[in-house]
Amino acid sequence: MEADITSQAVGLASNTDFSILKLFIRADVIVKSVIIILIASSIYSWAIIFDKYKLFKNINKSSEEFEEKFWKSKSAETFYNNLPSNVSDPMANIFKSCMQTVVKSRSRSSLTDKLPVILETNIDKEMIKIEKNYTFLATVGSTAPFIGLFGTVWGIMNSFQSIAISRNTSLAIVAPGIAEALFATALGLLAAIPAVVAYNKFNSDSKKYLQKLENFSKRFVSII
Repeated sequence: MEADITSQAVGLASNTDFSILKLFIRADVIVKSVIIILIASSIYSWAIIFDKYKLFKNINKSSEEFEEKFWKSKSAETFYNNLPSNVSDPMANIFKSCMQTVVKSRSRSSLTDKLPVILETNIDKEMIKIEKNYTFLATVGSTAPFIGLFGTVWGIMNSFQSIAISRNTSLAIVAPGIAEALFATALGLLAAIPAVVAYNKFNSDSKKYLQKLENFSKRFVSII
């Protein structure tokens, strides 16, 4: 009798351990899968966030330096000839592509028709590189709470099943399952909130940088 009481006490004590690791271990396969998906999504989202932060910091600085040197140069062709072969700045890449067309073109009328199209094409190409992985951030931001909610619903269903099987409405019976369920919801929000904030921030940065490229392109066409 005393042994049964002791084993029940030990089992109850293990069920009342609500550490993150224990919550994960006690969860069933479905809830574990939800937790793993949300953690993986959160880690990848943060990797994208740090990468985009460094990207915008670098290109804003390099584009400012490029523009300053360009407008101080004697001519566009002289500046083009002095550019290094490998440049990583988007504005410099657009300028190089357009100057290749300018140098090769023999007719000013054909250049007038070609140059705006080439500029627009190259701007789109550079913006596609900059906006890479934005879709993932938007997807995580919109779907992670619902994935977490699915894990929550599944965990609560397991708790009700435990009540039905044990025929015991004690909070100690349902608490572990509910805790696992709420843990899934918390992870869903933890993954979604930074992704949404980052997407909105980087989307705004992209629009500002696009405006900078378009302004440079208009001025460049005017001097050509």
